[in-house]
Amino acid sequence: CKIAVTLGLSSMQQVLDNLSDLPNSSGAKDLDLIFLKGIIESPIVRSLAKAHERLEERKLEAVRNNNLELVREILVDISPFIEKDSTVAELTGILREPHFQSLLETHDSVASKSYETPPPSPGALMDSTFNNQPVPPDAVRMVGIRKTAGEHLGVTFRIENNELVIARILHGGMIDQQGLLHVGDIIKEVNGKEVGNDPKVLQEMLKNASGSVVLKILPSYQEPHPPRQVFVKCHFDYDPGNDNLIPCKEAGLKFSIGNILQIVNQDDLNWWQACHVEGGSAGLIPSQLLEEKRKAFVKRDIDVTTPSTTGALCGSMSGKKKKKMMYLTTRNAEFDRHELLIYEEVAKMPPFRRKTLVLIGAQGVGRRSLKNKLIMSDPSHYGTTIPFTSRKAKEEEKDGQMYAFVSRMEMETDVKAGRYLEHGEYEGNLYGTKIDSIYEVVESGKMCILDVNPQVLRNL
Repeated sequence: CKIAVTLGLSSMQQVLDNLSDLPNSSGAKDLDLIFLKGIIESPIVRSLAKAHERLEERKLEAVRNNNLELVREILVDISPFIEKDSTVAELTGILREPHFQSLLETHDSVASKSYETPPPSPGALMDSTFNNQPVPPDAVRMVGIRKTAGEHLGVTFRIENNELVIARILHGGMIDQQGLLHVGDIIKEVNGKEVGNDPKVLQEMLKNASGSVVLKILPSYQEPHPPRQVFVKCHFDYDPGNDNLIPCKEAGLKFSIGNILQIVNQDDLNWWQACHVEGGSAGLIPSQLLEEKRKAFVKRDIDVTTPSTTGALCGSMSGKKKKKMMYLTTRNAEFDRHELLIYEEVAKMPPFRRKTLVLIGAQGVGRRSLKNKLIMSDPSHYGTTIPFTSRKAKEEEKDGQMYAFVSRMEMETDVKAGRYLEHGEYEGNLYGTKIDSIYEVVESGKMCILDVNPQVLRNL
């Protein structure tokens, strides 16, 4: 008994159903029928049938690949009935929708397998654009955005070869979150209207637009670079509303002295994109270079001298004499004092518990007084060890307050055993800092402040 290779799962099931209905007069033996039924119900045979069906599965083919032309013909045919029938007017609006047109264009491209043709190089595309030559239809993209009136898109523009090009995309803004536009894209139209070459007019047009906004663009095909994590501490106040140099005041970021900002983009030499570490959207801030130039700029001092009595009709103008000074290495500290502080780069560190704080300095610089001031400023956070001594306690002294009193023999034994961080002898008595006392301060939940000799730091 053989089974045809072309037998599919549905046919196999039909054969099984017919086997039980075979009459006895067919001449088939019961043993043969059982054997045939076992073969058909075998998992291996069914798996082979499934694989065969998958390999023989016919691919779907598009009915036609010129639907866009067909829709245009339909629009021409129904145009006389637009004013007479509301249904025709509604259908016309749907067929003229940019999204529907793009869908048909994509379908026709896939159906005609035009996607197999490699796209033109960006250089050739940009050259043809700037030379006012016809742009390939497949190079134009339609981007749809939904927004409310007055909502900022988080994008700025510049003029490049008499075209409006996206200069920057603000991190965290609407355009950045959608990822539909990129730096370098050329804006051609907004809702079917040409944008011209004035960035301010385009900004106002986009700001006042509401609902669905359709942009016609020429892509730049530029790969974005991953941003580098940079955090800075600000050393000046900044309000974009008072800045006449910023390209877009609404895109600026206000900050104060001491604020920590995360720099998310430094591609522009004059304007960086940053956001507060506490959260919020990104905005433009002046770069280090721009702010240094702005703060270092000093207007020239002018003196108007009185006209001389010898007959000069107009007062002569002469600049003040400037004091010239050579740069000397010995005056280096004086020059450093006049260095401009704009931004200070900082690092984001995870919080961790600091067990000890060691004050290091020369003898007599005030380490002990500094330690006492720190402890008095926050006794619940800072603490210190009690020194051990072998001298006898005075009448007003109590053990464990200013000193911990032990015998000389006990102290010498602990010193030999390495239980002291440092020790010394004064007027025949031993003094020292015990390591266990440091652990006691740390285990109490406080930071232990030490003013020990720098040579013992290797033991900590």
